[in-house]
Amino acid sequence: MNNTDIKAFIRQNSDLFWYTPEDKRESISDETLLETILNYGDLNAVKQLLRLWGINQTADRFEKLVNESDRKKGNFHELTLNFFKEFFKRHAHQDI
Repeated sequence: MNNTDIKAFIRQNSDLFWYTPEDKRESISDETLLETILNYGDLNAVKQLLRLWGINQTADRFEKLVNESDRKKGNFHELTLNFFKEFFKRHAHQDI
């Protein structure tokens, strides 16, 4: 189950989850949330997700998802996949 901040975030971006019944939106999987926000969210939605999960945890979830199978990798638009591979390679898991 998603925590309160994530539920509020999903409600705030509910138009991106049009394909999910309204009463089920707050219980979507982390995978679905990540795929939808990275593929269809605007810059503010991506930044907010990074703040909620943290860049390293988001990068770990993204990497696990795209390395899990070709089918899962195929859930991302080609440009989105390439952009976030490079983004996380450059910005995640760095000591500040």
